[in-house]
Amino acid sequence: MNEKRKKAVALSYEQNMDDAPKVTASGKGFIADEIIERAIEHNIPILEDPSLVELLGELDINKKIPEELFQVVSEVFAFIYRTDKQTGKEKSR
Repeated sequence: MNEKRKKAVALSYEQNMDDAPKVTASGKGFIADEIIERAIEHNIPILEDPSLVELLGELDINKKIPEELFQVVSEVFAFIYRTDKQTGKEKSR
């Protein structure tokens, strides 16, 4: 049986503090479940993109993402911004 393990990556970006977004958590299986559970607990939008998770999962924790991923990660943050706006959230991420 070739069942794929669930994977998850958490991103962070503080506009006035960070040069670029960074991976703040990454894991498979139980760890992925924990990352997703924390996001749900804190009402953080979840975007499912297996290809992007594969790429981001290879990066070191708390290191800024490489420039070649800026465009795709900016689309993730745009998704979060739109989702927050639709749900009436004012807090920035």
